Amino acid sequence: MLDTLDRLPEDPLLGVMAAFRRDTDPRKVDLGVGVYKTETGDTPIPAAIAIAMQRSAGTQKTKVYIGQGGNERFNQAMLELALGADHAVVKDGRAAALQAPGGCGALRLGAELVRMARPDACVHLSDPTWVNHVPLLGNAGLKMAAYPYLDRATGGVKVAAMLAYLETLPAGDVVLLHGCCHNPSGADLAHADWDAVAEVLARRGLVPFVDIAYQGLGDGLDADAYGARLLAAQLPEVIMAVSCSKNFGLYRERTGAVFVVSPSAERTGVAMSHLRKIARGSYSMPPDHGAELVALVYEDATLRAQWMAELESMRLRIAELRGLLVTGLHALRPEVDYRFVQRQKGMFSLLPLDGPRIQRLRDEYHLYMPGDGRINVAGISRRNVESVAQSLAAVI
Repeated sequence: MLDTLDRLPEDPLLGVMAAFRRDTDPRKVDLGVGVYKTETGDTPIPAAIAIAMQRSAGTQKTKVYIGQGGNERFNQAMLELALGADHAVVKDGRAAALQAPGGCGALRLGAELVRMARPDACVHLSDPTWVNHVPLLGNAGLKMAAYPYLDRATGGVKVAAMLAYLETLPAGDVVLLHGCCHNPSGADLAHADWDAVAEVLARRGLVPFVDIAYQGLGDGLDADAYGARLLAAQLPEVIMAVSCSKNFGLYRERTGAVFVVSPSAERTGVAMSHLRKIARGSYSMPPDHGAELVALVYEDATLRAQWMAELESMRLRIAELRGLLVTGLHALRPEVDYRFVQRQKGMFSLLPLDGPRIQRLRDEYHLYMPGDGRINVAGISRRNVESVAQSLAAVI
């Protein structure tokens, strides 16, 4: 049977990672893999999570299944973190969460729910979007299309074009929105833009599917949730996918959640029953370890404050690196305007570089990034920012 299969091409990002590992030049810099890095290039376990790990190991007495819904304390924590404990949809039971195996699992669960509820719906993705959105949603059998988003000339958002596109969509279609820190571009909607998007979605009867994977790394925990909270308040139905990989440092624990907001608590309960059935038929039960750690941190005021302070330091460091890179580029190539990098949010920026320039950066300057020009700003450090700027300036 298996001899009927052909070898598939390697994932492009994994290929970049492999090439970086093979490179023996001490000057090499990895701006590809999407993980937060410290000044020394490490991706550490946050201190609050490390303490929670010790507590969990000392108190947990069983590894029995937790059920399709997952860790309910974690689910409540995620609702409060993303939407706010005082949000009307949380208080009246119109919003509910189901633990998922990472943000990817949450996206797939949401996609399967859309297909079950409205199999003819089309999901509209930003142009560009995170590369894994396409297989996660498309492999669920959903139709997909792209709406205008990134203005590659300015590094900002094509707000007018985006709104005009949304105005053409039929009721019942789904619009995937990046809650904050857009991946791959780092170009985010301003609050006024979110207001305009919410108005169009509500008037046209469109369903927002919000992917919020970087809360806290843009403008701060509450500011980064503005769009998600607004949509939950103003639209009858919202689907959300939340990830704990970046802001809690739980990459390998695969910790996330899918949210549903419906017009009533009863309808939300119906949707959750279908999500539990979808989970049961795909992976059966979610892993508990990461969810338990998040719940322990969130429930303990001291640990939560420690985590929030550490997350804020990560956010500020990324913003500082953006500024240092732009300053370095401007000193070397004052005729080229890269100020958009400093205006963007979160870990990523999408540089206007073509394939030959990206290959040249790898071959001549040992600077690694995917073929679309996305860079992980957190891969820069104060030690290497000057050489990164020099390398980019040489090929711009």
